Amino acid sequence: MTILAQPQHDLSAIEIDVIEGNIYAYNRHAVGRDDARGLGFVIRDEAGRIVGVATGYSWAGTSELKQMWVDEAYRGRGYARELLNAFAAEAAIRGVRRIWVQSHDFQAPGMYEKVGFVRVAELAEWPEGHSNVVLCKILKATPVTA
Repeated sequence: MTILAQPQHDLSAIEIDVIEGNIYAYNRHAVGRDDARGLGFVIRDEAGRIVGVATGYSWAGTSELKQMWVDEAYRGRGYARELLNAFAAEAAIRGVRRIWVQSHDFQAPGMYEKVGFVRVAELAEWPEGHSNVVLCKILKATPVTA
């Protein structure tokens, strides 16, 4: 039997969800934790349009902030700090001890550092001419109460 990898650069959202579900099933089995949940906050303008978002997930005492964005017209108003504080507070309630985020040097690593994230790695030439910064914030977990 010949195996041939075929190009498919436009997987559908449904296909990606299935793939991520399979990866999570493996990870859940390997780690013994089945507590993954999405974690996100949005800020909307008067018309209901999203002007800021912080979204990711929590799982096994860790969280990853996958998308962080504030519309350029709304920057400098404290929206990013509000989103990050809400994200971290909810993560702590869930028992998360660490939040991870990646930010290119031309994005916002300095903003993350201002709110308590620490650089743990910097990958040069990703993309070419720049670096990708990995940051982590250690949280004091808030006990879940019934």
